Amino acid sequence: MSVPQIGDKAPAFRGENQKGEKISLGNFTGRKLVLYFYPKDDTPGCTAQACNLSENYKQLQAQGYKVLGVSPDTAKKHQKFIEKYNLNFDLLADVNKETIQAYGVWVEKSMYGKSYMGVARTTFIIDEKGIILDVIEKVNTKEHTAQIIS
Repeated sequence: MSVPQIGDKAPAFRGENQKGEKISLGNFTGRKLVLYFYPKDDTPGCTAQACNLSENYKQLQAQGYKVLGVSPDTAKKHQKFIEKYNLNFDLLADVNKETIQAYGVWVEKSMYGKSYMGVARTTFIIDEKGIILDVIEKVNTKEHTAQIIS
């Protein structure tokens, strides 16, 4: 599936957060959403990105944003990740990769000459009506909030 573009309606999604609560795109109607996809909890890049968003969450909220991270990790792994780094937003457990595939971020990657399937680190900025305002494909994990707000 291809990556949704600016101006597209954001693909609907439904899943569970770290507490096992059901979350869907509809939960964010009337609010702007930073929906970010990342490969794996508790890895250096993913931790830097999550901590940057968490440390700047008040600034994001002041601009009307909610934040939701999505990875193929389980709700239990998400809960440990949140507790370890005191993250202040929800993480969606997408073990079956339905949301990841709906957003076109399940891609072929390569490392050390071996190719494999994985999550392309990508952030979608979605407006109050569910329309994609921006797609950030070249994520700077340590300065991600600045990329979103600029």
